[in-house]
Amino acid sequence: MTRLSALIAEDEPLLAQSLRQELQQLWPELHVVASVADGVSALQHTLQHLPDVLFLDIRMPGMTGLDVAHALAEDWPADRALPRIVFVTAYDQYALQAFDAQALDYLLKPVQRERLARTIERLKQPRTAQANSAQALHASINHIEHALTTSTSQPPRLQAIQANVGAVLHRVALDDVLFFAAADKYVRVVTAQREYLIRTPIKTLRPQLDPEQFWQIHRSTVVQASRIASVSRDAQGKVWLRLKQHSEPLVVSRLHTDLFKAM
Repeated sequence: MTRLSALIAEDEPLLAQSLRQELQQLWPELHVVASVADGVSALQHTLQHLPDVLFLDIRMPGMTGLDVAHALAEDWPADRALPRIVFVTAYDQYALQAFDAQALDYLLKPVQRERLARTIERLKQPRTAQANSAQALHASINHIEHALTTSTSQPPRLQAIQANVGAVLHRVALDDVLFFAAADKYVRVVTAQREYLIRTPIKTLRPQLDPEQFWQIHRSTVVQASRIASVSRDAQGKVWLRLKQHSEPLVVSRLHTDLFKAM
């Protein structure tokens, strides 16, 4: 029998060490390939090692556990089964109902040995093909994110973007924006005339944008739908967009290709 592998992503060292020790005792045949302390490292090491099971802390520096799950749904090799994901969280029981509703497993901090044992038994059971799809995981994480934020006030819709260029503050009307694209520590705000850089991340911008006007086509790219000029598919099956008044092609992740089936 093939030995299963796991990765632990937890930014509290003592909790990470305790979880690893408990796993060694309760599931000795499980091989922990890495233990990391931030979301970016979690994504990088997961794509490097392709473990069977992930223990993801919800709140981590760089990327949250939910961010990592979204990214994996896009970047995971299409010919390989997605990993089983267990979220480790300090959310209260009311918020945890969101995970139950989506049939995603979680461990509540501090992790209890009995609860971990039950989780291990579930992880050893086969799952349905639907639960193993990237689209299903992506949709489940969207539902959870919505449920976890409904108790807080939603940010108002943006009317314009403010961006500094040197010592000058520019006000860029949203109607003029062709697309937003993440670039290292910044987000590019691209218009037909020029490009600006802002520090507001895509995941913060998205709830403030009208979803009818701006479509997310990749975890790092949001485009103004009315500016889409053409949609094409290359020899490898990737979908690409070209926008009016802009020559740069933009790739569409496989999770978002359904947006363009009728085009």
